[in-house]
Amino acid sequence: METRSEKYTRFNPESSAIMGETLREDELRPVPRERAVLESFFTQLGMFWFDRAKDYVEKEKEQSSRSAAAIWSSLLAALAHLAAAEKAYHNMTFLGQKLGGQSFFSRKDSIRTIYTSLQNELKKVVSMGRLAQTSSTPCLEELLSHLSEQLCHFTQARMELADLYEKMHCLGSQKTVHSEELVSALESILHKYSSRFHHPILSRLESGFQVEVDVLAQLLRCQAQISEWHFLPSLLNLHGAHGKLQAWAHVFERQRETRKHLFGGQSQKAVQPPHLYMWLQRLQGALLAKFSFYFHEALSRQAPPSEMKALTARTSPDYFGKISAFVRKHDATNVSLVFDNRGMESFQGHGYHHPHSYREAPKGVDQFPAVVSVPGGERPLNHWPNVIMIMSDRTNELNTLDKVTYFYDDKVQSTYFMTRPEPHFTLVVIFDGKKAEKDSHIVGFLHEISGSLRNSKPFSTLKPGSKG
Repeated sequence: METRSEKYTRFNPESSAIMGETLREDELRPVPRERAVLESFFTQLGMFWFDRAKDYVEKEKEQSSRSAAAIWSSLLAALAHLAAAEKAYHNMTFLGQKLGGQSFFSRKDSIRTIYTSLQNELKKVVSMGRLAQTSSTPCLEELLSHLSEQLCHFTQARMELADLYEKMHCLGSQKTVHSEELVSALESILHKYSSRFHHPILSRLESGFQVEVDVLAQLLRCQAQISEWHFLPSLLNLHGAHGKLQAWAHVFERQRETRKHLFGGQSQKAVQPPHLYMWLQRLQGALLAKFSFYFHEALSRQAPPSEMKALTARTSPDYFGKISAFVRKHDATNVSLVFDNRGMESFQGHGYHHPHSYREAPKGVDQFPAVVSVPGGERPLNHWPNVIMIMSDRTNELNTLDKVTYFYDDKVQSTYFMTRPEPHFTLVVIFDGKKAEKDSHIVGFLHEISGSLRNSKPFSTLKPGSKG
């Protein structure tokens, strides 16, 4: 009589429906049931169906407990815990939120404790496979041991990424975020683990890990490059991250289609993407808004004013729209974002420049171009010597980054307010006539725009339920 482990099957109907894919001829070859179960489990995990994947292997363990080898039962138990751990990880519940009462974890457990416990379970499966001297299914034990060994590397990678997210969450309360350091840490993790869990059965786990790290690294690189006013590199990284996030979005869209196909879809609740995915989307949106503002002049050359206004209005926040509204409401003479390019040999001006094109280094007032200037797009030349003088005289004050500097020049009857969102950039508001130093509307506006341009707030929203 055929035993359960000797039965041959391919993806079960549930798995095929999940994927919504047409099987090729070479995929129709029969495989052992255990392999089919593993493929179905990791397919569901790759679709972010954590609860469903967990229930699936728990049910399989219950049904096969009498006839299955101990190593198979042990791995199924570990996989159920892996699904629960992945749910906690992707929903970022380890950043201070309750874990939702999962039976495997204490609510006080950290994500490191969770994955360490899982890793110990997987190591036992590895040992069981290595110690098995004789078996009716030696190939199965070898496969399970091999997969468990690779999953140990995966859990270690998860712990290191979780540590990095915890560090990033703490950056939400800081004035500056050193994105380059975070990118270096990400690249180190990717280099260490990218080829450590490469088995075809784990392909969805591997590709999900790769996409997550790639998207986060590209967004963080973009943040650093915008802060150096590098147009093309920041554009390419922003575009690359957008493309990968779109691919992830198709996964969730396919889930909705599958649920509709299987169950009619009328009363089915829409599948909510995990918190981590939603946060990466918000970070991308914040960087798109900042990019659109810092490179507004270069972008506006590609579209008529009405179209450009409509496009920037779709960003959140719409910096250009907010500043234009402030100028109209408070009758400001000018609001400019000034870039200090002293010491930056690669500076060539707005937009993209061929890397081998030559331009003489700017001197004098040209070392302080207006990145954006409202209204009109041109910096007010008659005020620029004053702007540069104040920036030079009040350098230490401006470098505190949350200080609004005030200066009234009675010779030209003009008032200047300045603040520095980040090291190379100064936000300047100019009024004709004298304004009060503590004018709450002006000071509040500068704090709001400057704090948002710093782009550290998104990091505080890594914790579910946080307000950014």
